[in-house]
Amino acid sequence: MSGIESVVVLTNPAAGVGQADRSARRAVDRLRARGLDVVDVAGNDPHDAVRIARTALEKQPDALVVVGGDGMIRLAIQVMAGQDVPLGVIPAGTGNDVAREFGLPRNAPEAAADVIADGHSAPIDLGRITTADGERKYFATIMATGFDSLVNDRANRMRWPRGKSRYTVAMLAELAGLRPLPFRLELADGTVVERDLTLAAIANTRSYGGGMRISPDADPTDGLLDITLVATMARSKLVRFFPSVFSGKHVRHDEVELLRARSVRVACPGINAYADGDFVSALPVQVDVLDAGLRLLMPSR
Repeated sequence: MSGIESVVVLTNPAAGVGQADRSARRAVDRLRARGLDVVDVAGNDPHDAVRIARTALEKQPDALVVVGGDGMIRLAIQVMAGQDVPLGVIPAGTGNDVAREFGLPRNAPEAAADVIADGHSAPIDLGRITTADGERKYFATIMATGFDSLVNDRANRMRWPRGKSRYTVAMLAELAGLRPLPFRLELADGTVVERDLTLAAIANTRSYGGGMRISPDADPTDGLLDITLVATMARSKLVRFFPSVFSGKHVRHDEVELLRARSVRVACPGINAYADGDFVSALPVQVDVLDAGLRLLMPSR
């Protein structure tokens, strides 16, 4: 026996342009075929999803399973951080960076359901953000600030085009207005970085944005945050720089600095923080590590 007998499956029907609803049906059928007791629910919006997740945990299932992308996972971990109940994931988003990091089957709901039914879980760290008003928010992958968060800001204001092309248009618009961003970072060891940057990424895992390996050496079990700083550069050079992020080779550039810390305070006037792809807060924020803050169901290795 795997120890997993009852699960609550929480779906974001809008994730993956409707893919989540189809994936959920296939995954639930597989979980039931494997003999699990499944309660299948869907959130109408982010607040509803968090409420359902909190109610589900009160019933003490053997696991909470989310169907969706990194944003759906982020919603779940707001109530699962520090809990003993493991999280299972049926990847059905556009980026799926959590699935990519931990080897979860993508575009294969039955295989992802088998990982859950097999019942192997392991602890991973979470990033913990404390906003200026004292609110705490958790993330699994990366907190983005700077150029990439400005792109998100613009894309969120746009009504056309839809899908990934909206982010392409937003990126081109932000490139046209590229400017130095005056950052100040204060690390736990007393190191202070105060200079103009293009972006600062605070990482628990290696990639964001659907496979951009901004912090290629990040380890979500080492109790540390990997901090990637990209200095200001000419617009033409930045255009050539970004493709190298998908392979992680950008770290060879002189404009990139890599740091590690258990905590860091990040400030930059007028800049927002995004974590796991979603808006979190305006800067400044404090970020630290919640050691082994989540148990994740993943393939045994």
